[in-house]
This record gives sequence, C-alpha cells and structure tokens, in this order.
Amino acid sequence: MPSAKILSEKQAYVADLKAKFESAVSGCVVAYGGINVENDTKLRKELREAGVDYMVVKNTMLRLAVKGTSLEGLSENFKGDTAIAFAHEEDPMSAARILCKYQDGDKSKKFVVKGGFMEGKVMDAAETNAIAKLPNREGMLSMFAGALTSTLSGLAVAMQAYADKQEEPAA
Repeated sequence: MPSAKILSEKQAYVADLKAKFESAVSGCVVAYGGINVENDTKLRKELREAGVDYMVVKNTMLRLAVKGTSLEGLSENFKGDTAIAFAHEEDPMSAARILCKYQDGDKSKKFVVKGGFMEGKVMDAAETNAIAKLPNREGMLSMFAGALTSTLSGLAVAMQAYADKQEEPAA
C-alpha cells in the first residue's frame, strides 16, 4: 500500500487529468510504439505549436480520470503503450490531424491512433481518422466563401442576361 503522501500525489494527478479531459474540446489516444526520440521530439514540437497538450500517461491513471464521465468508453483504448493529446478551442481537430498524419507516414506501423473524443462523445479509430481529414476552420470558411461567391457571380450573370434579353428590340 502506498504511503499517504504518494496516494495524495496520485489523486491530485488523476484530478488534474480529469480537468484536462473536461476542458478539452477534443482529444486523441495513440499507441506510440515505434517512434524514435528524434521523431518524437519533432512530433511534440508540432503539437505544442498547434496548442495541443500531449503526454504519455499510465493507463490506470487514465482509466481513473475518465471513470464516471461521458468519456468512460475511452477506457477500452487504455491498453499497452498509451499517449493522449488534448486539443482546445483554437483548432479542435489539430490533435487528430497531426497524429493521424504522423501515423500515415510511420513506416513501422507501430504508431497507431486508437481512438478519440470530441465534445463529450467517444470516437473509435476510424471516426478519429475521418475527422482528421476534414479541413480546419479557416479552410472550411474559405470553401464556404468560395461557394457563395461562385453562386452570387452565377446569379449576377443570369440576371444580366435576362436584362439584356429584355432590352433587345422585338424582331
């Protein structure tokens, strides 16, 4: 049995993890095997620059942190070597996007996205990979703006053609 000091430290750590789960908009759980130190450093730097919290955590601590929450279904992913990434408001898809991109480029095929969560809903690996392929907020807005301008310009051309037809003298 651990001492009272160690037990209180672990309880504080689990409480901190639980707070991270609650404050994150989305997250991603990965099996980080097969990644070397150089690539891990690059990956962590890219995640940090995107505002993502990434950490390797003991599975027991993760299970305790999600116990009794809407994310309890994530516990089935907490086996083997596990790392977790928490994304916040800036770009909710950033964690999944970066980790899935790394997974796709991993030659060892040991770095695997196990699953994820978004806005309190647990997602499996396939859903997480699908969401990672979506464009970010700016990309979606530019696609929407492009669709609007093409529709409006088409409408303007049609209206001009109609006006030109009305002005033609009757033959």
